[in-house]
Amino acid sequence: MATMTDDTRVARLGPGIGLAVLSASSFGLSGPLGRGLMEAGWSSAAAVAVRVLLAGVVLLPAALVQLRGDWGLVRRNLPLVTAYGLVAVAGCQLAYFNAVARMDVGVALLVEYTAPVAVVVWLWLRHGQRPGRLTVLGAVLALAGLVLVLDLLSGADVDAAGVLWALGAMVGAAVYFVLSARDQDGLPGTALASGGLLLGGAALLLAGVVGVVPLTATTEPVAFHGFSVPWWLPVVVLGVVTAALGYVTGIAATRRLGSRLASFVALTEVLMALVFAWLLLAQAPRPVQLVGGVLTLLGVVTVRLGER
Repeated sequence: MATMTDDTRVARLGPGIGLAVLSASSFGLSGPLGRGLMEAGWSSAAAVAVRVLLAGVVLLPAALVQLRGDWGLVRRNLPLVTAYGLVAVAGCQLAYFNAVARMDVGVALLVEYTAPVAVVVWLWLRHGQRPGRLTVLGAVLALAGLVLVLDLLSGADVDAAGVLWALGAMVGAAVYFVLSARDQDGLPGTALASGGLLLGGAALLLAGVVGVVPLTATTEPVAFHGFSVPWWLPVVVLGVVTAALGYVTGIAATRRLGSRLASFVALTEVLMALVFAWLLLAQAPRPVQLVGGVLTLLGVVTVRLGER
């Protein structure tokens, strides 16, 4: 059986890191934009569904060009696309929003962002890629940095059901990194992203139809700090920038860096989300959060030093 990923490959470090940071920055913008939409009357499920469906449509032409009519390649990779769309896209985001409905957002994010540790454990147990001491140290530093970035030391309410949902989001995020790194079957990254996004968006719409999640949307202007914009502008940016660009660059980065390193670089999404929240929502990061951001980046560098 072919292995899902090979973190021992020779990574094209420069382009890979650049793509990973671009992907993390794109994803980090989604939170503040989504917050604006939800305060204008959108439900979280509706915002997510529109975001991923629009992204899938945007990427579809490029995916068709890359496939060159080879539908057999799609059929052979249908389990991969299905798992990516249902688990890494729809399942991950649906679990996360169910978590934040029951517990503090910071706690839910921290649980979800233990995904890199889950990736390391998966590669160790499934493929025998035992992490070295530097990798373990990097994981500890990165997670300690996230605790400071999310300012959890002051205490937070924890709900058991919320923790379970957040763990589900963590599994979805880990699956995203593992599946994104898989390129042995020849399926172009854009085709994987487009197919997964369209399938994931359809799954979220179905969940709304059967009443699992509420689907509501409005055409009211969306207000940010000091200005407002028509509703369609954040929707377009959510779909094109935070999803289409984020997913396709994330897959490209993971195939260059391997799922382990890419998952740790993606931790910078939290730091980027803080920056965008500061600019768009006037939520200025506190000094302890800045210290946490430095620790997170230090952890990423340490993980890289620990890679073979």
